Amino acid sequence: MTRGETLWPAPAKLNLFLHVTGRRADGYHELQTVFQLIDLCDTVGVAAREDGAIERPEGPADVPPESDLVVRAARALQAATGTRLGATLRVRKRIPMGGGLGGGSSDAATTLLALNSLWGCRLGLDELARLGLPLGADVPVFVRGFSAWAEGVGERLTPIELPERWFVVIHPGVGVSTRDVFQSAELTRNSPLITIRAFFEAGGRNDCEPVVRARYAEVASALDWLSGYAPARLTGTGSCIFASCATAIEAERIAARVPEEWTSFVARGLDISPAHRSLT
Repeated sequence: MTRGETLWPAPAKLNLFLHVTGRRADGYHELQTVFQLIDLCDTVGVAAREDGAIERPEGPADVPPESDLVVRAARALQAATGTRLGATLRVRKRIPMGGGLGGGSSDAATTLLALNSLWGCRLGLDELARLGLPLGADVPVFVRGFSAWAEGVGERLTPIELPERWFVVIHPGVGVSTRDVFQSAELTRNSPLITIRAFFEAGGRNDCEPVVRARYAEVASALDWLSGYAPARLTGTGSCIFASCATAIEAERIAARVPEEWTSFVARGLDISPAHRSLT
């Protein structure tokens, strides 16, 4: 930790289902999904500075600082508010990249929340969510900080309370390109709209799962393996898969059997983001 640095959590998310309901004229896809926050977190170290510079001396080795969403988020907030302050940002990753867990978006959202506080910008969550949306469709849910029913491109959010659950999350060692999945000719794009009540009664599916399964043998193998213990599902458009468990013990028991070539996590479902708890 550097002098003046504060540490901020950036939680992952799971998509409990993901229906693609249409495609807009601008090429973006209309979705219905439920975002479940989980307690698997990256950590963003944030230190305000007087010279206006935005630096990221620590972060993912294969992501140049100028391309990192935390740097882009800081600059977006700087431009929107006219502040003369800057920041040093250090990103410590635990959330796998390209896994569909929203790590980059969450890091960006946490940066917006942290700097809005540390810089004294006093923007509301609606304004921060609008700033974050161009950075990624998942950024607003992390800015708002609650598990949610989502529509549109994922930005129209309705808070929901989800049953207390634990999750086994498996990363099979590959990254998946969201762009490639959504550009795939075989992707279902006409799923009928459902209601929140219908989701709670019958669940749903992930329309992207057949595309990812067909293109990534590692993901298909992980889905088949985990399905031997509990219903398994792909999250988002990434490579991570998950199963829901009623207790931590049940989740730990499955995770202990995960083949060594894959990375596994046991995570608790959250209704409120720990980044928001850091603001209080």
